[in-house]
Amino acid sequence: MRCLDLAVVASLLWAPLAPARAQDLGSVGPTYPIEEPHLLTQIEQTLREKARSGELAKLEQAAQTRAIASIQNPRPVPGIQRTEAARTFYFDPSITVAHPITDDKGNVIVAAGTRKNPLEVVSMSKHLLFFDATDAQQVHHARALIDHYAGRVKPILVAGSYLDLMKRWQIPVYYDQQALLTRKFGIGRVPALVSQEGMRLRIDELAL
Repeated sequence: MRCLDLAVVASLLWAPLAPARAQDLGSVGPTYPIEEPHLLTQIEQTLREKARSGELAKLEQAAQTRAIASIQNPRPVPGIQRTEAARTFYFDPSITVAHPITDDKGNVIVAAGTRKNPLEVVSMSKHLLFFDATDAQQVHHARALIDHYAGRVKPILVAGSYLDLMKRWQIPVYYDQQALLTRKFGIGRVPALVSQEGMRLRIDELAL
């Protein structure tokens, strides 16, 4: 590298450390005032124009329609298929405590690293029934299971409108949002019935 190049690089590196000095360098060529409209003013003007034309009301109505549709018919849980062959497997809900659990006086109740099963404390009061409400046969079978277990079933949809079923059945119907439960239990096919069997959960994927 030539000496001149080194001098330029050095001046660039050390320039921020030099004290700043205000200096009027004068004007080079003519100057003009900034005439670009303020961004917020431009947005407000655009909104007023859309409101006058009725376009804003149409956009609001379209947004409301999309929101209602997403509530009435949530996006189906991805990767879930209809059960073709019956399958039974088990899920151990035990967890390992990462941090010690203490009482209000600081006494350790459960030490870190302890493996605990929630079913030792609270038993399942209802079966969990996962099914696709867009499949009429699954809906019919789900209703039959609810009646068979005298209502001790919590219906959970992976597709379809839970609001329509609630109106029809007059009982709470749930939706597996973001596939939290099906992913946790390893359910890939429906209808599937989750029941407690001892200290484990039994999962039956039911063929229709």
